[in-house]
Amino acid sequence: MLKGLAIENYALIESLRVEWDEHLNIITGETGAGKSILLGALGLLLGAKNEGQALKESSRNCVVEASFDIDGLGLEALFEENDIDYEPQIEVRRIITPAGKSRAFIGDMPVQLSVLRELGAHLVDIHSQHQNMILQSEEFRIKALDILAENGTTLTQYTSSLAALNTLRSQYRELKGSLEEARKEEEWLRYTVEELRAANLKDGEKSEVEQQLSVAESADRINEILVGLRNALDNEEMGAIATLTRSQRELNALDGKYADGVTLATRIRSVVEELKDISATAADEQERIECDPEKLQKLSDRLNTIYSLEIKHRAESYDDLLAKREEYSQRLATIDNSDAELNALQSKMNECEAECRAIAGRLHDARAAICKDVERRMVDMLITLGIEDARFCVELKELDTLTATGYDSVAFLFSANKTSAPAPIERIASGGELSRVMLVLKVMLAEHMKLPTIIFDEIDTGVSGRIASAMGDIIAKLSARIQVIDITHLPQVAAKRGAHFVVFKEQGLSNIRRLTDKERIDEIAKMLSGSTITDAARKQAKILLE
Repeated sequence: MLKGLAIENYALIESLRVEWDEHLNIITGETGAGKSILLGALGLLLGAKNEGQALKESSRNCVVEASFDIDGLGLEALFEENDIDYEPQIEVRRIITPAGKSRAFIGDMPVQLSVLRELGAHLVDIHSQHQNMILQSEEFRIKALDILAENGTTLTQYTSSLAALNTLRSQYRELKGSLEEARKEEEWLRYTVEELRAANLKDGEKSEVEQQLSVAESADRINEILVGLRNALDNEEMGAIATLTRSQRELNALDGKYADGVTLATRIRSVVEELKDISATAADEQERIECDPEKLQKLSDRLNTIYSLEIKHRAESYDDLLAKREEYSQRLATIDNSDAELNALQSKMNECEAECRAIAGRLHDARAAICKDVERRMVDMLITLGIEDARFCVELKELDTLTATGYDSVAFLFSANKTSAPAPIERIASGGELSRVMLVLKVMLAEHMKLPTIIFDEIDTGVSGRIASAMGDIIAKLSARIQVIDITHLPQVAAKRGAHFVVFKEQGLSNIRRLTDKERIDEIAKMLSGSTITDAARKQAKILLE
């Protein structure tokens, strides 16, 4: 429930604050006084876009703030999802800076406008005059029928299932499209994969072949150096091993005369053993490394093959070439497995669509079950509102395709007289008839929604006299269940029991105040007789109020 509203520096409003009655609030005022500005500020608070005309004075912030009683509305989960501390009484604030920046707060917590809009949808329903034309929207008609049929849970299940189906359809289209593209190069892919597989490329092979080729190309020079090394080590007279061995024996012969000689001999023996091992290794390398023209040619051919493949496939390195081989193989495997993948996706799509249709069937059955009751209640209240020959039908048709709300098409058919067959209401109803239909529909919807507050902006347009009074009675009856704020030009509606506010202009600024009982008589008398209030108008106003 909306408890209080404060507005500063918005359009023609300098500053105002108003406390609302928990049941019926009547707002009247002359045309141009600022009633629509009041609603515009409230809309801004509930997340509407700033159209750039919010600031009255461009040097100050525009601030719209309201207090709400949300106890019992079941909004705890919404607050938890958005990490906002829940309180049964909350303050909502929207600030527009001179630079056009917008800031929003729930309590002391800054929030995004999307959160403000989501919360606002649970707090206030604003029905303005132009919304009578919303009956032209099939989306609105289906939504209204679903609210009356209490289809919320089933509709959530359907939306989730439809989202899954659309995801599968998107995956199917993408896979099919990529396969069509892949098939255009299938022949090239097969040739390329076969070529790379035939090359039998192995990890690290290129560097290994390059090393082997380098050795093979220098085999003569390597062997020449190895022969020289062995001669230097193994010559019987002048070789390093023979020379050191003699020195070792001579040092050992000094045992008892030169104590450190044994130590030196031991170290020389270690060196000799290492030199013998080097000589043996050089001999093995001589046998391994030989100038083999056939081997040299094979290594050269293998390296040329690798280089050619890298150039052909524009590989930046040998590892990149291996990666391309894997990529081409996977693309070819995708083509080879395409039928199986598409069939699997098609099967999942069929299952998901069957589930969607089953849920859509439950939505259809629930809508069909409520239609007669909606038609009966609509006609009963329209007769009360002066359309004595009213006929109202809910036409529910099944479509072949699934839509966002199932497979139903919903039309509201209406006739105001016996001689005319019911036709789509948006084509046949007058402005006054649309106002009455929308009022009845809003009353019915309010019984099923948890909205605590509804605002009617001249929903009584196009009616007068007894019918206006009947509309006022319905609005007053509705206010016993939820808070109603009704902007009206009709004295019959303004006279219904509740708080009466008047919007007025003073020195070019819009303001609002609650009327006393005496002031209310004068305001309704003015609505009856015009700017000059007569005694007869006051008397009639008292009668209306009584």
